[in-house]
Amino acid sequence: MADLRLRRSVLYMPGSNLRALDKARTLAADALILDLEDAVAPEAKALAREQVCKAVKDGGYGHRELVIRVNAPQTPWGEDDLHAAIEARPDAILMPKVSSPAVLENVANRLEALAAPEGIAIWAMIETPASILNIREVAAARRTVPGSRLTCLVLGTNDLAKDTWAQLVKGRAPMMPWIMFALAAARAEGLTILDGVFNDLDDIEGCREECRQSRDLGFDGKTIIHPNQIEPANTCFAPALEEVERARKVIAAFDLPENARRGAIRVEGRMYERQHIGMARRAVVWHEAISARDAG
Repeated sequence: MADLRLRRSVLYMPGSNLRALDKARTLAADALILDLEDAVAPEAKALAREQVCKAVKDGGYGHRELVIRVNAPQTPWGEDDLHAAIEARPDAILMPKVSSPAVLENVANRLEALAAPEGIAIWAMIETPASILNIREVAAARRTVPGSRLTCLVLGTNDLAKDTWAQLVKGRAPMMPWIMFALAAARAEGLTILDGVFNDLDDIEGCREECRQSRDLGFDGKTIIHPNQIEPANTCFAPALEEVERARKVIAAFDLPENARRGAIRVEGRMYERQHIGMARRAVVWHEAISARDAG
């Protein structure tokens, strides 16, 4: 079964904003991307690196998964970012502009040379036309690149729009082929995949609508850029109670001795095949994980 860690809401936090880093300890986001790249001006890069790595070391973020987005290796800040991030020991390091498996191979070699702790995963930004054209090979790097540590793909839809001139319109029709191609590649390799951001901070219903679309398309969660987008993401990616109850009935029905050899059964007037068991268990596991988190 794929990684079912909750990543419904994954909030970007600018590393140069110390107040935001502190506030993030109280937010209901499932994961935080502490950003050293796009959200930080060049003159603030060193300060952001220091603040982010100290915040990770200090802890206090509870259940929230901590991810540091570093600058690309070829930039003036990339190598120092990687060194500092490894020392801070986040849950994952997010690499920007991963356009080919060679980027992940280079990162794997650097992690090995720096003796990075095994618990640090690698996430990859898919945000260039080359990323989309090479997405099958990038996703397959999980298997083909020794020590890649790749566990998650993150769509960078703003950068894709910038580089392709595609319009960021309601429904995202111009980007839909790329979105689904990336999602299929992630699923083929057992990777988590997160949708890109919704830019209009004042349009909460628009954000909610796009979160619903993300869920329906098959994403694990949505990257977001403001705390007021946490609730729409968390709500939309949580299975509805009726979905959970139906999933439990499907699982229980297939567990009956008389259905042990059946490939398809009827439950409350609907046909279910054995392939639906995995989907049903995913809904139950997610519901139980959300319930446990809410109770804690």
